[in-house]
Amino acid sequence: MNEATALLSPGTRAPDFALPSTLNRPVGPAEFRGRPLILVFYPADWSPVCTDQLGLYQEVMPEFEKHGAQLLGISVDGVWSHRAFARDRNLRFPLLADFEPKGEVSRAYGVYRAQDGTSERALFVLDPAGLVSWSYVSPTEVNPGADGILRALEDLAVKGVAS
Repeated sequence: MNEATALLSPGTRAPDFALPSTLNRPVGPAEFRGRPLILVFYPADWSPVCTDQLGLYQEVMPEFEKHGAQLLGISVDGVWSHRAFARDRNLRFPLLADFEPKGEVSRAYGVYRAQDGTSERALFVLDPAGLVSWSYVSPTEVNPGADGILRALEDLAVKGVAS
């Protein structure tokens, strides 16, 4: 991880932002207040691990939805790349472009990789109030799967802050 910033830890208020998206409008955490939010930072559209990871999340979307959670994918790729990638991989959740200024949101979350100009493969689950409930950084070559996300959503439900 970039030494200049630290991964946001549980209990931290998640920085708000609005990024260009595949929904043809800026999208950010504020519009999902009141429900859990999953932020998936990934290095790049079209890379094999990212393709597998985001495809898995599309497959388990019904499990996320059982918890009332919304998922947003975020990379430094532009909206045009995101649109083609989402269409090609049949991804039905928004992809956000942390493109210009490059990596600004990734930096705010402590997951920008300055050495290669991408973000870490990082996961955040935000509670309905916008606080980080869980965060995790996976080695960029490893698909982190969905188990950690699902455990974090179940923890929120047990605490009574999510369905």
